Amino acid sequence: MANAASGMAVADECKLRFLELKAKRTHRFIVYKIDEKKKMVVVERVGEPVLGYDDFAASLPANECRYAIFDYDFVTQENCQKSKIFFIAWSPDTARVRSKMIYASSKERFKRELDGIQVELQATDSAEVGLDVIQGRAN
Repeated sequence: MANAASGMAVADECKLRFLELKAKRTHRFIVYKIDEKKKMVVVERVGEPVLGYDDFAASLPANECRYAIFDYDFVTQENCQKSKIFFIAWSPDTARVRSKMIYASSKERFKRELDGIQVELQATDSAEVGLDVIQGRAN
């Protein structure tokens, strides 16, 4: 287990699932949460490759912070199939202040554990992590 600067450890499963997504493409998305009792970042949900953006968006809780990885497939104007790995720091306005502070202070250290992130988004509501935003940032 890696240890984050905020005192949050990172469960080995977090890195393993990310490597599976990046190298084997066995997941469409991964949602991580901080288990405050264990002081550890853990995997909350893994989305199968057949799932899409709507399934990913539905897995982000309305009132709680999360970290998420989303593997976005798209076709360029030159008709090339591409993929971008997004890191999303989900911190809704309605989340507890303490939770927002813990997620904010742990984010950079956690991100360093996941080598291969291509785009980062910070989102406080669903509009900031909408498919249009993802598409715009992918190009």
